[in-house]
Amino acid sequence: MSAATEHNLTRTTMMGMVVGSMVGAGIFSLPATFGNATGPFGALIAWAIAGTGMLMLAFVFQFLAVRKPHLEAGIFTYAKEGFGNYIGFMAAFGFWAGSCLGNTTYFVLIKSTLGAAIPAFGEGNTIPAVAVSSVILWSIHFMILRGVKQAASINKIVTVAKIIPIIIFIVIVAFAFQKDLFATNFWGGSEYSFSDVMSQVRKTMLVTVFVFIGVEGASVFSRYAKNRADVGWATVMGFLGVLCLMILVTLLPYGVMLRPEIADLRQPSMAGVLQAVVGTWGAVFVSAGLIISVLGAYLAWTLLCAEALFTASKYDLVPKVFGHENKNGVPSVALWLTNGLVQTFLILTIFAQYAFDLTLEMTSSMTLIPYLLVASYGFKLAYSNETYESDPRRLRNRELTFALIATIYAIFMIIAGGLEYVLLACILFAPGTILFILARRELKLSTFKTAELLLFGLVILGALVGIYGLATGAITL
Repeated sequence: MSAATEHNLTRTTMMGMVVGSMVGAGIFSLPATFGNATGPFGALIAWAIAGTGMLMLAFVFQFLAVRKPHLEAGIFTYAKEGFGNYIGFMAAFGFWAGSCLGNTTYFVLIKSTLGAAIPAFGEGNTIPAVAVSSVILWSIHFMILRGVKQAASINKIVTVAKIIPIIIFIVIVAFAFQKDLFATNFWGGSEYSFSDVMSQVRKTMLVTVFVFIGVEGASVFSRYAKNRADVGWATVMGFLGVLCLMILVTLLPYGVMLRPEIADLRQPSMAGVLQAVVGTWGAVFVSAGLIISVLGAYLAWTLLCAEALFTASKYDLVPKVFGHENKNGVPSVALWLTNGLVQTFLILTIFAQYAFDLTLEMTSSMTLIPYLLVASYGFKLAYSNETYESDPRRLRNRELTFALIATIYAIFMIIAGGLEYVLLACILFAPGTILFILARRELKLSTFKTAELLLFGLVILGALVGIYGLATGAITL
C-alpha cells in the first residue's frame, strides 16, 4: 500500500485489530450453541482444550513474528517458506475463503436478529434477508474503496462500542446468577459419564475455533507495525482478553436458565438470556450491540481478506492483478473478488436449512488448514534449530513445545469437526487452484512439483467425493 500507511500501527492499535477481528458474531451465539451441546462441565473442558490450543498458536505467531520478520502477512507466508508454493497457496486461499464464509455468517446473524421483529427475515437466509444483506455488503465495499486508513479508524471506534454491551451483559447476568441452578445444569442435565461428556464437548469444537478466528489479525497487518515485536504482544494480550469474555458469556447463563431453555433460544442467544433476566429491553440492548459488533467485525474481516489476497499476489501465489491498488492505496481488485465471493455465499444460504451453523462450521474448517500450516512451520523452525543458534536451549525447547501442541490441536480439531467439512473444503480448493495455476503461468514456471501434484490430485478426489455426497444426500447443507 502507499507509503503514507506504512509502519504506523502501534501495539494497542494492533491489539484492537485482534479483538475487533475475534469479537463478532460468535460470542453472541455462545449460550444457545453450548446449551444445545453440553452443560457447564463440558463447556469448561471445551474452553480448556480450545484455550490451550489457541494460546499455543498465539505464541507461535508471537515467536515467528520476531524470528522471521521478513515474512510479512504471516498467515500464509510461513506455509510457503516452510512447505513450498502450492502449500503456501492453500494456506492463503483457505484463510481467504474461510474469511469470506465468516463474513457471510455475520450477515446471516444480523438478519436473524432482525427476524425477531421482521418475520420476512426469518433465520437470516430468506430472499428479503439476502437482498438487504447485499445492500449492506456493497455499501461497506465502496466505503473501504475510499481508503483502508479511514476504515481502520472506524474499526477502532466500533471495537470499543461492541465490547461495552458484552461487559454489561456479563455484569447483569453475574448479579442474577443462582448457584443451585448452575449446579442443576452442571453435568448437562444427566448423570456424569465420561463418554457422554466427551461426546458433548466434541459438538462444541468447531464453535470454539470460530470464535477465536482473528487471532492472527495483528500478524496479517504486521508490515505496518511500528515495532515488529509488538505484533506478538498484541496477539497474545488480545487473545487472553477475548478468552475471558468467551468463558463468562458461556458459563453465566447456566446460572439463570435451565439448559433446555438456553438451547431453545433463537440466535443471537445472548439476547434471550438477558431478556429472561431483565425483560424485553435486554433483548433489544443485546441485539443493538450485536449489530454494531457484527458490522465492525465484518469491516475488520473485509480488510483482512483483501490484504491476504493482495499480499499473496506479492508472493506470486495468485495472479499479479490482485496486487493492484487504487488511488487511495486500497487493494481494489482483491476487494472486488472478496465481496463477490461473499455475495455468492449469501445467495447459497437461501438453499441451506441451517445457514448460520453451516457457514460457522465451514469457516472453522477452512481456517484450521492455514492454522495447522503455521503451527507446523513453527515446529519445523524450532526442530531444525534455524534462528536459534545463539539462543539458550531452553528457549528453543519452549517454543518447540508451543508449536507441537498447536499442531496437535489443529489436527485434532480438523478430525473432530468431521470429514464432511474437509470434503466441502476440497470443493472450494479444487477450482480455487486455478488462481495458483494462472500465477505460475505468469512467471513461466512449472505449476507443480511431484509432491504438489499428488496433493492437488487428493484435493480433486476430495472435491469429487464431496460433490457426490451432496448429490446423494450423504452430505447435507
